Amino acid sequence: MRLALLVSALAISCAAPSFSPAQAQVAEGPSRTFQGRDIFGIRTAGDPQVRPDGGAIAYVRTTQDIMIDNGRPSIWLVDPVTGVQTPLVVDDAANFAPRWSPDGTRLAYVVAGPGGPQIYVRWMAAGRSAKVATLEQSPNEIAWSPDGKTLVFTMLTLDEGRPLGAPLAKPPGAKWADPIKVIDRVSYRADGAGYLKPGFRHLFAVSADGGQPRQLTFGRFDDGGPISFMPDGKSVLFASSRAANWERDPQESEIYSASLSDGTLTQLTHRVGPDQAPAASPDGSKIAYVGFDDARHRGYENQRLYVMDRDGKNSRVVTGNFDNSVGAPVWAADSKSLYVQYTEKGVTKVARVGLDGKMETLASGLVPSDLDRPYTGGDFSVGKTGLVAVTVGDAASPADLAVVRGGKTQRLTRLNDDLFAGKALAKVEHVSVVSSFDKKPLDAWIATPPNFDPSKKYPLILEIHGGPFAAYGPVFSTDVQQYAAAGYVVVYGNPRGSTSYGDEFANTIDRNYPSHDYDDLMSMVDAAIAKGSVDPGHLYVTGGSGGGALTAWIVGKTDRFKAAATQKPVINWTSEVLTTDGYNFMAAYWFGKMPWEDPQGYWARSPLSLVGNVKTPTLVVVGEEDHRTPPSEAEQYYDALSLRGVPTALIRVPGASHHGLAERPSQSAAKARAILAWFDKYK
Repeated sequence: MRLALLVSALAISCAAPSFSPAQAQVAEGPSRTFQGRDIFGIRTAGDPQVRPDGGAIAYVRTTQDIMIDNGRPSIWLVDPVTGVQTPLVVDDAANFAPRWSPDGTRLAYVVAGPGGPQIYVRWMAAGRSAKVATLEQSPNEIAWSPDGKTLVFTMLTLDEGRPLGAPLAKPPGAKWADPIKVIDRVSYRADGAGYLKPGFRHLFAVSADGGQPRQLTFGRFDDGGPISFMPDGKSVLFASSRAANWERDPQESEIYSASLSDGTLTQLTHRVGPDQAPAASPDGSKIAYVGFDDARHRGYENQRLYVMDRDGKNSRVVTGNFDNSVGAPVWAADSKSLYVQYTEKGVTKVARVGLDGKMETLASGLVPSDLDRPYTGGDFSVGKTGLVAVTVGDAASPADLAVVRGGKTQRLTRLNDDLFAGKALAKVEHVSVVSSFDKKPLDAWIATPPNFDPSKKYPLILEIHGGPFAAYGPVFSTDVQQYAAAGYVVVYGNPRGSTSYGDEFANTIDRNYPSHDYDDLMSMVDAAIAKGSVDPGHLYVTGGSGGGALTAWIVGKTDRFKAAATQKPVINWTSEVLTTDGYNFMAAYWFGKMPWEDPQGYWARSPLSLVGNVKTPTLVVVGEEDHRTPPSEAEQYYDALSLRGVPTALIRVPGASHHGLAERPSQSAAKARAILAWFDKYK
């Protein structure tokens, strides 16, 4: 879960028939199954960073703090041979984003203090740290120069823009309202950040020994990382879009080089499509990056690995024959191959890729540090010696730190063994499914309650992922564990449109979503029933974001579910594409036309168009600070169901964004409990 310093609680507004959250009691004693309060005990590993010589690994351990109802990140050091761990610093300040100096003697990192996040450097031998500068805004994407003397990072530079009209003169001592705010940016809000501070993100350089930061890039553009130094230390690589209409073209970016001495920019790539994550080869002859040719008419494209000469010439695709996205390129020390991360059939992996495109998978089973639902993801790092560190886990274990040696993955941490000792968790097993629509093969996973008895019949919950271009996998999920502990079988999977199954599979929903992904999901339910332990008369459905849209679509198509819970849904595509933070992307790439150009096409794909069919009692859940699928979407559906007399209730989660709907442990537990209470009401 991401770090956020918010204070909030769960609020529930109900329409008849009502239910009380007391049905899912807040206090609980020790339990032998996973319960909501156990979320506070979870620890996860993330952002591993191998010391260049391979002798140590720094990683971010996130502990859920019950006193602040949030995750608290701190950097820990691990010996990759013995597994011995030590904290970097011992205090209560959140610290994260560790980055080793090229010689491994120092570690740069970020501390979130009262004055905002600041960059610190720790001298490892002396065991002392110092703040390198006092920054006005949060630093990101820290990179060391090859000689270890300079740090380069990105930071927002404030730019209020031009005022509209001269302000009135306020009398001395008068208490006036806050001044008006003028917005003239295309991208002015973002989920998780809310309304953005006016300004542009640029590159800065500062002495690693401390000093005054110096701005390297300028202009009314955003410059982004990751940042990569050329081996001679004279310039850095980054990604940016600097065309005149860049804000209206969200998929576009190019690779640039910036001179460290005077900030002179050189554009290295020139094509339609995003080019990003540049990485200079150790010998300085080549630059790797990822991106794709943007056809400007499809919802999904595989991200590919490219290599070009250091001057931007002779660019070529390396993974053109690989039918999945790759990312996070890291050069091997010999400059002859690269390490990349990819996800295949719901499982995230690390591979070594030769310049001829040949791939060798080194590690499998990477998992992210998000906890509520079983999304794919994870982190990895590579040292100069070739030691690979990864975050790994499975359906019964959140992210731990591991290393890859001799073709084997060795887990170094077991952060949750104490929490899970004596607890019976849901067992998750893979099941192959065939779509009833066109016999397309699908992957799904079934979680069974602790102490599962195959001779009994259990109610079933269908849990649907969002995206829609995303994927679930055999990954730990607090929601799934809580549902199973409450006595439900849970089925989740990857219907058409999911990533990690190739370009064609993802684009079967291009300009056609929702559609036959509905048939795929029903086939998963049927496959779970066919295993013999599910009561077909007690089926329930939930999902978030795109899964929330599909939940609302499903109950508009069938009455086979006893109750539903649609979380942070899209309900009306016309209002969604014009109120989401990604409004400059969604209409163009997912529909091809603006709402006023094809109103009937938008309506035909909106779950609201089917609300007249809905009889299923449906709970609606949304974060009050959701800027991806704004609360107005959820409220439209709640209002429509209320007007029709369909049993419904609306849950608004205070302070919660779209991605952060389950970020705070208390809210995550309360949300799952409310859904279970709603389902239990209709058993």
